[in-house]
Amino acid sequence: MTPLNVRSWAEEVAVLMASRLGGVRRGEVVTLDVMLRRRGRALPRKLYRKAVILRDAEAVTNIPKIARQTDFAPAAQAHADLVAYLKPFGRLTRVQERATNFAASVVFGLLVLGAVILWVLVWRGWL
Repeated sequence: MTPLNVRSWAEEVAVLMASRLGGVRRGEVVTLDVMLRRRGRALPRKLYRKAVILRDAEAVTNIPKIARQTDFAPAAQAHADLVAYLKPFGRLTRVQERATNFAASVVFGLLVLGAVILWVLVWRGWL
C-alpha cells in the first residue's frame, strides 16, 4: 500500500459521500476532510471513526518520511468498510427513478397514440 493508494481511497470515499449524502455545490471538487466537516455526521458513528482514520492516513501521506514508516492496513480496512456502506446507498431511489421514467415514457406513448387516433377520426369526418 503506497501513499498514492491512500490518496485515491480518500478521494473515492469523498466522491461517494458527495454523491450519496449531498453537501456539494455543482462543479466543486471536495476532499475527504471537507466532506467529513459537512456531512460526516450523516454516517453511522463507527463509519465516521473509520472515515477519520482514512482522513488522518491521507494527511500522513503528505510527509514522505513518515509515510514510508506508516502501516496503512487500518486505512485499507476503513476504505473497504466505507465503500461497502456508501456504494449501495441510494439504490431504492435509483429504482424509483427508473420506474418513474418508464411510467412517464408509457404515458407519453399513450398520449401520442390518443392524439393520432383523434386526428384520424377528425380526418375521416366521424368527429
